Amino acid sequence: MSRLAGLFITGTDTGVGKTAVAVALLRCALRRGRKPIPLKPAETGCVPDAEDAHRLWDAAGRPVGEHEVCPHRFRLPAAPAQAAPPEGKRLALDEVVAHARSLAARGDWLLVEGAGGLLVPYGDDWTAADLIQRLGLPTLVVARTALGTINHSALTVRELQHRNLPIAGLILNRISPEEQPQEAGSFRWVASGTGLDPLGPLPWIPEPRTPDVLADALEQCLGAASLSALFGDPSAS
Repeated sequence: MSRLAGLFITGTDTGVGKTAVAVALLRCALRRGRKPIPLKPAETGCVPDAEDAHRLWDAAGRPVGEHEVCPHRFRLPAAPAQAAPPEGKRLALDEVVAHARSLAARGDWLLVEGAGGLLVPYGDDWTAADLIQRLGLPTLVVARTALGTINHSALTVRELQHRNLPIAGLILNRISPEEQPQEAGSFRWVASGTGLDPLGPLPWIPEPRTPDVLADALEQCLGAASLSALFGDPSAS
């Protein structure tokens, strides 16, 4: 089976800004002449729209049908495995993988945004980590700059390493306007706990956080070389 080109984005927790980073990357991919395909296998807390999936779809230039970007949408704001049964549904790993591969064939760079963190359950016997393993995509971990990020980052990265899953990097994202007093010193400890030099931080960006505004911020924050590495460009190796 052919290897997919792209990234899987997971968070160290909820509310870390995964979608903002994903939107920025998709728009950067368009600027580089790519045909990016977004996928959010499941979105919960939809009342009634899948707002995150819509943002991904729009940032990527609407390359496929909007519902194809997020085929599973649930009202309950909980893990997909918890949100699906009340609506008489269950997610099957094989079906999600098949859908991802079908979408990927319609572009040249697949970006998958997970729901929450790495071990969030999608079904009775599978999590985001199992999906990453099946897709074979490198994982970009998104973490807050806020208090707690050292521990959360280390736990997430070590679980990826334990499963021998490829890691594209870890990016720190500021999710509030104020820089917290521990932020500057935490970079050293995130690096120590994960073995990775954290990217960023991606600055706080007020509304309207359009795809182009987010892409501009990501390009300025990471620089051309780091972005090229995330896109798997040969010149970055």
